[in-house]
Amino acid sequence: MPTYDTRLIDCSAVARDTSAFRFSKPEGFVFAPGQTISLTLPQSPDAGADTPPLKHTFSLVSAPHEDTLCVATRMRGTPYKQALSALAPQAALRFGGPYGKLTLPEAAGRPLVLIAGGIGITPYMSMLRHATHAGTPHQFVLLYSNRRAEDAAFLDELRELTRLNPRLRLLATLTAPDEHWEGLRGRIDVAAVRRAIDGLSDPWIYITGAPGMIEALGDSLTEAGIPEASIRSEGFYGY
Repeated sequence: MPTYDTRLIDCSAVARDTSAFRFSKPEGFVFAPGQTISLTLPQSPDAGADTPPLKHTFSLVSAPHEDTLCVATRMRGTPYKQALSALAPQAALRFGGPYGKLTLPEAAGRPLVLIAGGIGITPYMSMLRHATHAGTPHQFVLLYSNRRAEDAAFLDELRELTRLNPRLRLLATLTAPDEHWEGLRGRIDVAAVRRAIDGLSDPWIYITGAPGMIEALGDSLTEAGIPEASIRSEGFYGY
């Protein structure tokens, strides 16, 4: 897989303890909405010769038509996240990719039910930005779960995308909402998925988020009679 040189443009908060990082887009880099990259940070001057490079895999938030690349992540106290947050604008980095098969299908014959837990929303942002920009005929239902509203990255943008794209339906739910929340409440379970797919013909079901959520929900869906071949998933590790 090829590697590319890039530079950090800026960083911004997109939710509580969650930041988005924008990078320059190398000439010739092409990817499909939903794919990932492996981002390598510059070595510390104090690092020894045997110190392994700091690498992490991220789904691209940006869509192919955009002039820059963007990833988003929960900011934790890990060495990688600390080093990432310390980068100054114009810092030089490298990345490999693109990787991954959890992408927007070229054919739009089957509707897509996108299920995201927390920062698992990132690959769907690329898909939905692309579909809305290009005016593709894909039909989407997005189930997006967070603990609190302030944890929900890109929620305002998603609401705007639903205004711009009549083929997108957003179902946002919180597991610990305050009294001001007007959306859905509770975890995404089989009953919630069944309500989302009601009336849809042979939908694809994509699941992204914590591995535990994916395993539990995937098993429950197949036990409920949803064909395993129609379910695709991608676990987010170390977020």
